[in-house]
Amino acid sequence: MRYPASIQNLIEHFSKLPTVGPKTAERYVFYLLKQHPEWLQAFAQAIAEVKEKTAVCQTCLAIAETNPCGICSDQKRNRSIICLVADTRDMLAIETTKQYSGVYHILGGVINTIEGIKPDQLNIKALLSHLKKNNAKEIILAFNPDLEGETTSMYIAKLLKPHKIKTTRLAKGLPMGADLEYADEITLANALKYRNEM
Repeated sequence: MRYPASIQNLIEHFSKLPTVGPKTAERYVFYLLKQHPEWLQAFAQAIAEVKEKTAVCQTCLAIAETNPCGICSDQKRNRSIICLVADTRDMLAIETTKQYSGVYHILGGVINTIEGIKPDQLNIKALLSHLKKNNAKEIILAFNPDLEGETTSMYIAKLLKPHKIKTTRLAKGLPMGADLEYADEITLANALKYRNEM
């Protein structure tokens, strides 16, 4: 016996989310079935609005409420220092430290040969344009300290060498294999403060 089509359809949709298998998707659907209709309506509305009420900042490429984002429109930020991160979550993790006053550039991921993500699929051309426009003096490579992050850091450092821009990376206060978004504020603050030139 199969579930009704509406349940099966929702299970299939949940199964497409990262790290969600069919059994977890099934649990999610049956959890939703137990919820009050008003809560379900609010949940559906939140999902519908996630694309409608967000924008991509055309300066740093972060997901934000406005274009340009609050960081790029802040005149107090030091535009000559650009922190390069994989995604908006990493940018927000660094912002929580309150130790960084420069601007950001979202690369849109990291080089990952296993998943077929190559440099030309990342926001590297936009980065070079961003560096030139801001007359950047330093770029901070702020990637997760794992194989993909290291590969991306080495690629970017090599790419920037002819541009004679000081290239630094977060200090090794972050353990190998850690995700920036889960690092505590002190670890991230120290990593920023004691960054090293590449």
